[in-house]
Amino acid sequence: MQTFAELLDRLILTPSRQARVRILRAYLAATPDPDRGWALAAIAGGLKLPGLRPGLIRTLASTRLDPVLFSLSYDYVGDLAETVSLLWPARPGANRTPSLSEVVAGLQSAAPDERAQRLEIWLDSLSVSGRYALLKLSSGRLRIGASKRLALQAAAELGTHPIEEIEEIWHGLSPPYEDLFAWLEDRGQRPGEATPAGFRPVMLAHAAAPEFEPGRRLADTIDPEIYAAEWKWDGVRIQLVRERDVQRLYTRTGEDVTDAFPELMDEIGLTGRMDGELLIRGPDGEPAPFAEVQKRLGRRTISVREAARRPAFIRSYDLLDSDGQDLRLLPFRERRERLERLVPTLRPDRIDLSPLVGFSGAGELEALRRQPPQPAIEGLMLKRWDSPYMAGRPAGQWFKWKRDPCLIDAVMMYAQRGHGRRSGAFSDFTFGVWTSTPEGDRLTPVGKTYFGFTDEELVRLDRHVRETTVDRFGPVHSLATGPHQGLVLEVAFDAVQRSTRHRSGLAMRFPRIHRIRWDKPAGEADRLETLAAMIP
Repeated sequence: MQTFAELLDRLILTPSRQARVRILRAYLAATPDPDRGWALAAIAGGLKLPGLRPGLIRTLASTRLDPVLFSLSYDYVGDLAETVSLLWPARPGANRTPSLSEVVAGLQSAAPDERAQRLEIWLDSLSVSGRYALLKLSSGRLRIGASKRLALQAAAELGTHPIEEIEEIWHGLSPPYEDLFAWLEDRGQRPGEATPAGFRPVMLAHAAAPEFEPGRRLADTIDPEIYAAEWKWDGVRIQLVRERDVQRLYTRTGEDVTDAFPELMDEIGLTGRMDGELLIRGPDGEPAPFAEVQKRLGRRTISVREAARRPAFIRSYDLLDSDGQDLRLLPFRERRERLERLVPTLRPDRIDLSPLVGFSGAGELEALRRQPPQPAIEGLMLKRWDSPYMAGRPAGQWFKWKRDPCLIDAVMMYAQRGHGRRSGAFSDFTFGVWTSTPEGDRLTPVGKTYFGFTDEELVRLDRHVRETTVDRFGPVHSLATGPHQGLVLEVAFDAVQRSTRHRSGLAMRFPRIHRIRWDKPAGEADRLETLAAMIP
């Protein structure tokens, strides 16, 4: 467990992706089974443990820690696991340090009333970093900035098999993955072959820039003989597969969301694998805003009533295999022709075809990108007619050309410390805009963001929070604001819509800091009605 804790420390504090891959690969190479398998599962999101509730951890801490000291420390640190791990007074003569496998087995087998007792024994035997890793793991809040793909890349580098091969069999594997490591190290056969309807790594697009081919301007490059154009729908990228009477629905990262969309598991006539966009059909029959998709996606199961209220459908745009034939090496033009022949034979209320956008030149596409015909369209996709379907983000094949983001000026109202390597600085910011009240203009919170700024800007933002804090609510700091005081943030976002869940009545899509307006008076920030007017 202590070795796993040291691994997490290094991953958290290492900004470079390639360096994190090397660190994790070295750990996997040096750590025996089954510990390395459980570590891979924890980082890649494949480890399912009966998580300990924060209340139980607080109760356990109260038996060892002075309540005033704990309260003040937690208020300052802002993270329960970090606070407990730093303050925990270990008892002399504690048991030996447990292995990661022992911790996993202990949490899986312990009755609910036994978990706190086991946790206490483990905390006594571990160092500060070991306690932190234990509490994060046991509470189900292990966030270290390492994605599943990064973890699988590290595993792939143990041998000669590419990461795409691991991704294709991943859903047929179970931790601690001893059969996977045996295959990667040439000690066994490829596992997971017998699992039907597995996931296939998706092909991704590069963001289109003024020069998205070297030395050639955008306007000179988009030739309808070379590129197909499609709308970029604001839904969830999915992969629908039916194989050997098994049907599955995956997100672009390989997450199985089959149970969340049971209506798409009806017999729809597909035998093969389809790439597309998961959307919700609105009352007018057109795609609803992304928030409607999100409400469905966040549920593991869904009632018949909810499925009828927010009916899901797939807007298809690629065909990966059909009737047992792998089509991925065929050019996009041929795959598209096969898709156009297939879709009319499927259930029209479940699957339709993403239309191609006709154009004669870049100027025509530019106008369409800026003013798409529907709110659920984010922009355009440009795909080479001759492109095969390749996993990852191959250069020069597909491009996403999104519409320009919306911008508002908002005032920073609240701040909270970040996580990982940002745990010592204020990096999570809640911002608001002005609204009229009977007592005069007041700031109303409208969003929260934690990126869009450089490390140098973060230092200055952190200093601003410390100098302008006027109150605290647990880990949240309230800042001094008013017409003549407060920091203005220029916030970029993709869309805004009505929301009954938010105090402002509005929900912003993907807000991020576009620019820090150190020069602008807070009283000149935007108003709530300005934001509401941006609703399509």
